Amino acid sequence: MLHLRNLVYHPTACPTAILKSTNLDLPPQQLGLIIGPSGSGKSTLLEILSGLAEPTSGAILWREQELIAEQIQQLAGLVFQFPERHFCGGTILEELRLGHPEIGPEQVRHALGEVGLEHLSLNTQPHALSGGQQRRLALAVQLIRQPHLLLLDEPTAGLDWSMRQQLVNLLAKLKKDWTLLVVTHDAGDLLAIADRCWTLNHGKLESVDPMTLDTKLKEPQPTNS
Repeated sequence: MLHLRNLVYHPTACPTAILKSTNLDLPPQQLGLIIGPSGSGKSTLLEILSGLAEPTSGAILWREQELIAEQIQQLAGLVFQFPERHFCGGTILEELRLGHPEIGPEQVRHALGEVGLEHLSLNTQPHALSGGQQRRLALAVQLIRQPHLLLLDEPTAGLDWSMRQQLVNLLAKLKKDWTLLVVTHDAGDLLAIADRCWTLNHGKLESVDPMTLDTKLKEPQPTNS
């Protein structure tokens, strides 16, 4: 189980904290959804959880154990917004083994099977894939490392309706075996598969009921007459 306790991120160059006394509990094999506007601190939180940034104060715990910096880097796999822009391998196989030459063919096939890409040739160029397939490959790149926590930054951004639905269905499948934390500015279809939900505004995280929020978003909006 992931626990955040009074997590604060306040770079010296910023007049106010980007994250303010953030507390969060996410059980294993659940999908947590954080919703907030651009600049609210969502991506910063994921960077801290993946070890790319250090909090100013507070604690990150996994299974009741407080983690040090080196352990945090091993905790999670982060899938960036528009991850296809970060592909470096010339083929699917190269992309999956990048930095991990010891990874064998069985691990490669298993990771691709987890995201529904096992039918593709390992010699396929990542940039030749469709947008939805590229997102799936980015997930496989992280899954092959066997992280405890999978972090996703705006996973449906830039995808059409069909590809969004396919990705949402995939995330619903993955949470049966993984713990997922997703951040987005537009909850959309992700609310239907969220087990826990928070809003993040001006660095302040607040827990909300996914069902209540889903109902509110579906209510007809008033129009000016």
